[in-house]
Amino acid sequence: MSTPTTILGETEFVLPPLILHPFTERVPPSTLLENSKAALMLSGLIPSDGSDQEELKRRLLAGRYVEIRMLFFLGKDVLRWIDQCIEWADRIPTLNEAEVRGQSFAGLLTANAPEPVKEKLTRWGVLDYVSIFSRAIGLNAMFAEPPAFESLAEEFLRNYHRYADFLYRCYMESQAHCKIVSKNFRFELYASGEYSRILESEWGAS
Repeated sequence: MSTPTTILGETEFVLPPLILHPFTERVPPSTLLENSKAALMLSGLIPSDGSDQEELKRRLLAGRYVEIRMLFFLGKDVLRWIDQCIEWADRIPTLNEAEVRGQSFAGLLTANAPEPVKEKLTRWGVLDYVSIFSRAIGLNAMFAEPPAFESLAEEFLRNYHRYADFLYRCYMESQAHCKIVSKNFRFELYASGEYSRILESEWGAS
């Protein structure tokens, strides 16, 4: 479904910035830690803390649900950026002829992000950004709003990452598109607070 872009040569395009907002729900880090510990206890990889199987399962599923919500809201930011990129590309005939689509920009982010973006993610402690962004896109391809805990099957909650990976592949294969690379397309990555400060600085200087 994807073909590499070969007609752009050395042309470099500057995309809109990708702006990520913080996960605003009040979730203490201990919730995610408890999720990880419960998973290890259920697997027998670390000793039990005395909790019974039902309590461990409850903690595991609660943590998984928090992870799903975090990825969902991250995906909203990413899809918003992809929509902005599509709107920008629609005004450039060369890119339209090359079939640069939303999937092209999703692939750029997950598989060929510019080096400055990779370096910034590393500084933020985001090492497996490929999985994180692709799963965030996958979940948003299925859900219009974050699903309620009660509406999700235990199997999905336990293994949501596998389902999200498959949903991302479905999204990428849903439309013919060309593969684009950071050689021709660059963009900046900002946290929302960081970007607001940059705008305030520019407005103050004008």
